[in-house]
Amino acid sequence: MSWSVGQVSGFAGVTIRTLHYYDRSGLLSPSERSPAGYRLYNGADLAKLQQILFYRELGFPLDEIADILADSQANALDHLLARRQALTEQIGRLQKLVVVAERAIEVQRTGVELTPEERFEVFGDVVFDLSYAADAHLNWGERDSHQEALARAATHSKEDWQQLMAEAAEWRVRLLEAFDEGLPVDHRTVLDLAEEHRQHITRWFTPCPPEMHGRIADDYEADARAFALVVPPAEQRPGLAGYLRAAVGANAERQEAERRDTEQQDAERRGTEQQDAERHNESDVAGVTR
Repeated sequence: MSWSVGQVSGFAGVTIRTLHYYDRSGLLSPSERSPAGYRLYNGADLAKLQQILFYRELGFPLDEIADILADSQANALDHLLARRQALTEQIGRLQKLVVVAERAIEVQRTGVELTPEERFEVFGDVVFDLSYAADAHLNWGERDSHQEALARAATHSKEDWQQLMAEAAEWRVRLLEAFDEGLPVDHRTVLDLAEEHRQHITRWFTPCPPEMHGRIADDYEADARAFALVVPPAEQRPGLAGYLRAAVGANAERQEAERRDTEQQDAERRGTEQQDAERHNESDVAGVTR
């Protein structure tokens, strides 16, 4: 028994155009022809179509389906196991996106509501890319620091945001001046700018130790959407994101060196105090023996 393209399209739920494409690409060509030359599918063709639709439903690309069907020795189980892993990862990503959406809904419901005019007044040219917000949540969402930053941001009032953005704008002017003047990243002025940025994050969002600050700066250089949160595109210069990242790294080294110096000074102070105490005890003992 055989079936026409239209009949197969009807009961298989596949468009005629798709069946024609499968035929042209060699994925599934009808095995029979009518006396008038029309394509006709037999039972074996339908069984193959069922396999194709099964793999398509699982998200397999057509070229991979063709490889599986073309090689009778192909290990379909390996393909299915790999696809299951990919689907599991995709499900995890979609679940996290649901969390992002729910958090956005929560912010809209409980956060500060600003009119478009107020948003422009507060944020100016700084653009918040929602796709970056979603990606950031996927990358950092499980970190306590990220969750704290979102929670604190949701509680900021309009006045808080105005002060925050004013501080950021004033800092940005000095960063651009340092960059335009060609100050090296280990110049004290540039190091202080990096430290101000770290303290700004701590003050308004979440504690930001140097290693965390380094990851943030790496993101600035790697993702233009992230850097646009710090310097609007209209104010950016080629190499500025890398300049800031390098300054953050140099500042982290300075912080570490200062920490080691402090520890050494404390150790020396404790050693001196111990020597003084020992000399005092020796004096006391000498006085008693006399």
